[in-house]
Amino acid sequence: MSNFSRRRFLLTAGASAAGSILLKGCLGNPPSATNAAPEAVQTPVNLSPEQKPETTKAQLGYIAIVEAAPLIIAKEKGFFAKYGMTDVEVAKQANWGSARDNVEIGSAGGGIDGGQWQMPMPYQISEGLITKGNQKIPMYILAQLNTHGNGIAIANKHLGKGLGLKLDGKKSFFDQLKSSGGKFKAAYTFPQANQEFWIRYWVAAGGIDPDAEIELLTVPAAQTVANMKTGTMDAFSTGDPWPYRIVADKIGFMAALTAEMWKYHPEEYLAMRGDWVDANPKAAKAILKGIMEAQQWCDNFDNRAELAKILSGRDYFNVPESVLLDPFMGKYNMGERTIDDKTMAALYWKDEKGSVSYPYKSHDLWFLTESVRWGFLPPDTLDKAQEMIDKVNREDLWKEAAKEAGIPDADIPTSTSRGIEEFFDGIKFDPENPKAYLDSLKIKKVKA
Repeated sequence: MSNFSRRRFLLTAGASAAGSILLKGCLGNPPSATNAAPEAVQTPVNLSPEQKPETTKAQLGYIAIVEAAPLIIAKEKGFFAKYGMTDVEVAKQANWGSARDNVEIGSAGGGIDGGQWQMPMPYQISEGLITKGNQKIPMYILAQLNTHGNGIAIANKHLGKGLGLKLDGKKSFFDQLKSSGGKFKAAYTFPQANQEFWIRYWVAAGGIDPDAEIELLTVPAAQTVANMKTGTMDAFSTGDPWPYRIVADKIGFMAALTAEMWKYHPEEYLAMRGDWVDANPKAAKAILKGIMEAQQWCDNFDNRAELAKILSGRDYFNVPESVLLDPFMGKYNMGERTIDDKTMAALYWKDEKGSVSYPYKSHDLWFLTESVRWGFLPPDTLDKAQEMIDKVNREDLWKEAAKEAGIPDADIPTSTSRGIEEFFDGIKFDPENPKAYLDSLKIKKVKA
């Protein structure tokens, strides 16, 4: 990969790592295993020798946002133990930089074997783009954890200025801020990943160049509320419950849900060190089975009240249940409008387009293409993207685990592509022709 992308990663990722100092006592110092109530007892399945895991232990990291729910529920409800993984620890990470640092050293060094990730972090780690000394640490993507559960929050000082899902005609607003000596400041939790992409797509769809007309910042998730209170930023993108807290605390409003920007979009993923999976393939599939069962449990809306109660606890998110439950039921007080639609809630197992859990390779390709769009990866990435994806995305293990767990054939995708995706501005991404997608975009850094 090119030197320019490495340099920018080292500069911006350093800010995320430094943010862990601010979060001590908020999200815990990684890796810190939870001390929650003992998980529910599941009847262990009768594992054949072919399915018995090579180890019962794994260290999985998570960030305190709703994307982490399948990991926490698999632990709390005994789904990991059900498939022979009786010693899985779910460790809270202070921020994404800490998670990256901990997966670099692995559990043998006191870190983690894998866990929850924004995309395309597993690729960035595999390519050595965000690791110390640019060391390549192969990672395997095993499952998608969820869709939705993310939003863009705006400070109250901008109420009534028409900042919503679509920013068409709002360029003058951003120009006025620039002319008065201060650009519109928008934050995300880790550079060149999901939440930065959502902000960039949102403003660019409205004709605003994110690199020229706004200022982009890295702020750890749990610090976003405090930063918006002090007026040090105008907007941020992160997972629930943090956007909802902005409205509940009356310091901001929600401009958009990512569910409105791209319905049933890929959000965050389960990925683990490749060397751990290679050494423990049956254990990796056992973890996957536990995650799959947890995802099905999470997707039962009759369980959402209990889900909110578990996640809100002191050992997990340490927030009021109320800021989790309404969004889990698809109820969002956006500040200037309301949403009441369960299809807009965080979903974990299935949605109207099919499987949520299955890691479609076509989605990986979009994240890599969007990285090329903004100059995070060189243009020739697309020429070798399929080779990169085939190394990192282990959808084959997902399918094997699903079959072993008795998942119905109808719930196991037969194609690694979900097909053409359409965004709120009418732009379409055809995984068969990612360069055509780049050509169709008016605002970008790459010359397509």
